[in-house]
Amino acid sequence: MEAFNHKLNTYIDSWMGPRDERVQGWLLLDNYPPTFALTLMYLLIVWLGPKYMRHRQPVSCQGLLVLYNLALTLLSFYMFYEIINVLWWYYFSKVIEFMDTFFFILRKNNHQITFLHIYHHASMLNIWWFVMNWVPCGHSYFGASLNSFIHVLMYSYYGLSAVPAIRPYLWWKRYITQGQLIQFFLTMSQTICAVIWPCGFPRSWLFFQIFYMASLIALFSNFYIQTYKKHRVSQKKAYHQNGSVDSLNGHANGVTPTETITHRKVRAD
Repeated sequence: MEAFNHKLNTYIDSWMGPRDERVQGWLLLDNYPPTFALTLMYLLIVWLGPKYMRHRQPVSCQGLLVLYNLALTLLSFYMFYEIINVLWWYYFSKVIEFMDTFFFILRKNNHQITFLHIYHHASMLNIWWFVMNWVPCGHSYFGASLNSFIHVLMYSYYGLSAVPAIRPYLWWKRYITQGQLIQFFLTMSQTICAVIWPCGFPRSWLFFQIFYMASLIALFSNFYIQTYKKHRVSQKKAYHQNGSVDSLNGHANGVTPTETITHRKVRAD
């Protein structure tokens, strides 16, 4: 295995250039196969998990979900506050976030395992392995900081939503998606600025980041339109058909229909 890793590292280094020596010896970063294997394991569970759970009762995971989301909220806040010193934790958090999908499988919420969800989770871990080895500096911090801040809001929301008594009063999920889109636009804008006014950051990385941000903007925008805009249209149609005030004003018993439906339906992350 050591000989294989040496050959693979030699090939990757010839393709990518010399690595950043500051991250040598850090967990999972010296060799690419562990990161790639974790991604394959994730995709395998995404494929086999729903089949395993098909004839089994869904698992509640309520207490575990509260702890999981609380832990990721605190980790995201720590990364946002200390991003320069904890960039490795940002990379490793992408392994932890695979649990998002595993909880969907255990709870038999397979409709939440969308292409957007899998694409985002599977790609981020692999992208950040390369980032940590070659460009753990400069422009890499900006997007990671924004993403950590968004994850503070997102995982605190999902941690609270795991408590049934609190769930009816959570109304701001759509604004999390808006925040994610703002994050992608800001990151892409900052990257475009680095292309126009070069600062020494590798241009190939900048162009890749622009492409990746554009793909996320397209996917998250589609999610937002499908989840919120079209649902609002259906609310208005329901109001004209049955005259229900609740169906139009978006609130009934302290919970918005949009939030009730999207909580059961899909997550953007």
